[in-house]
Amino acid sequence: MLTLTSKEFQTLLSDPMVLAIIAFLFTVSIYTISTGITTEVNNATVAVVDHDRSPMSSYLVSTLQPPSFQPPIYVADSQTLSDGFDQGEYIFGLEFPEDFEKDARTGKHPSVQLSADATAVSQAGVGMVYIQEIFNQETYHYLKKDSPLARLPVKIQTSVWFNPNTMSHWFFAVTNIVGFVFLLAMMLVGAAIIREKERGTIEHLLVMPVTANQIALAKIISNGVVIAMAALLSLIFVVQGWLGVQINGSIALYMLGTLVFLFSASAMGIMFATLAPTLPQFGLLSLPVYVILRLISGGDAPFESMPVWVQSISQFSPVTQYALFSHAVLFRNADLQIVGHYLVEMTVAGLIFMFFALRRFRSMLDKQG
Repeated sequence: MLTLTSKEFQTLLSDPMVLAIIAFLFTVSIYTISTGITTEVNNATVAVVDHDRSPMSSYLVSTLQPPSFQPPIYVADSQTLSDGFDQGEYIFGLEFPEDFEKDARTGKHPSVQLSADATAVSQAGVGMVYIQEIFNQETYHYLKKDSPLARLPVKIQTSVWFNPNTMSHWFFAVTNIVGFVFLLAMMLVGAAIIREKERGTIEHLLVMPVTANQIALAKIISNGVVIAMAALLSLIFVVQGWLGVQINGSIALYMLGTLVFLFSASAMGIMFATLAPTLPQFGLLSLPVYVILRLISGGDAPFESMPVWVQSISQFSPVTQYALFSHAVLFRNADLQIVGHYLVEMTVAGLIFMFFALRRFRSMLDKQG
């Protein structure tokens, strides 16, 4: 068993392309995806039609500052603004009516027309709220009046836990580690089985005094250790160091959960490898499973926002359990007593996958023999 595991380590570590892919995924990909995909309003374009040309309208426009908004662009009229929306040049449009400041000072409550291009779904929805809040606050500030909120009998004090500045890249960084651990564990272990079949080297294993269980475990251990080390280094140097994400929980507990999940994902990869006769077919089988299980795991989208029936189905996926486990441990500082059930569920899923995978694997070895 030790000799077989050592052989698998040597095979993996002697493949520069695989090592380069692992390094790329856990460094460059983690950083670029985490910083490139955001739920905040960032660098949004704003066009302004100002029929009033008053100091107040100019002041309100000037409050739309980077990095949330690009410097606003003044356009001549409503038709020009509409044409800009049709061509996708602007995400937001503001139109100030004539006598805007005069009516505001005399208490006539003038309206500012705020338009948004809803094809920029996240930017449009969140950005409209941003602009409304900014204009409400700055209008009272400009007119030197107290905001109605100051006269409310109840004052709300907000507190944001685990991510004080609500930065989405904190969340996406850990989510992408979860996704890449799953992808690599399933693909590398499964591809190793397929490669043995295609190259005919599996016959060499058949003459050795090893069982199907030992062959499968050797591949799981060798690939799992390398992936776990890559995930650990990425968490410390890329997520904590490069991205500045605050890790509140135990990294040791997180790595324990990662090892348990690697067992489940690797067993899934072996099972798919026994179903697919060639490497291309294995890829066609595995990638849709990866995409679907990742999307419903609650990592890329809030788990609670999914339909109830999708939530019920995803509870049977070890990817969902690993994503929930990772966020609970790393962000909420959950201990073993709180997240222990995730470990149990991932272990049970792994044992089920391994049971079916080994049955198929033994059958495949018998045919090869």
